[in-house]
Amino acid sequence: MQLGVIGVGHLAGALLGGLLRSGMAAGDIVLSPRGKGPQQAARDGHVLARDNADLVTRCDMVILSVRPGDAAGAVAGLPWRAGQIVLNACAGVPIAALDVGPATVVRIMPITAAELGASPTLVYPPEPRALDLLARLGAPVPLQGEAQFETATVSAAIYGWAQALIRGATDWSEAQGLDPETARQLVARTFVAAGRMIAEKDVPMDRLLADLVTPGGITEAGLKHLEAAGVPQAWDGACDVVRRKLSGS
Repeated sequence: MQLGVIGVGHLAGALLGGLLRSGMAAGDIVLSPRGKGPQQAARDGHVLARDNADLVTRCDMVILSVRPGDAAGAVAGLPWRAGQIVLNACAGVPIAALDVGPATVVRIMPITAAELGASPTLVYPPEPRALDLLARLGAPVPLQGEAQFETATVSAAIYGWAQALIRGATDWSEAQGLDPETARQLVARTFVAAGRMIAEKDVPMDRLLADLVTPGGITEAGLKHLEAAGVPQAWDGACDVVRRKLSGS
């Protein structure tokens, strides 16, 4: 299978890193000659297409990872054919917005942790060939409709917010005298541990949290301060802002 990538930017770079890490051959991936395509092809041994029409002619599956406002124009007029799959990784761009003729559009939303094989990648519809490819990047998360997909895409923003929280907690720990690398690893691994507990323990989340919140203890004290500062409401509001942006409202 030949895989093409139109839009070789930061996210596509992470996807390419994850695919190579999974054992996919660099020569099986064709890059658009625009953006960072030439540099990435020269560095890692990918095929560089003459243009996007050449890329579409060569490939069975194409990842579209351009700016959302450029998505429709990037695929228009290309020689799409039946049996091809277009993996649309452009946030907020619905299937109907892309004219790819007889090809099939599958929406995906990976995160840059794909580079480490750790992306919970959203996918709709759950096309089997798409799922097989995305499994190289982490755990695919199949969804049953575009409305579900848009809501779930907010998690891609939450991923960035979590990194901001880790950075903030790391900076605070450093300011209190903790070694910078120790602080970074401790805070980051604490977030990983919290996520694993919720993902892997078959226990209601309220109960998991209740087991941690000892009356009069440190977790309770911190949570009370966050609630008094309006953090839970602000977090919900941020999710609402992203959801509206994705829907264009």
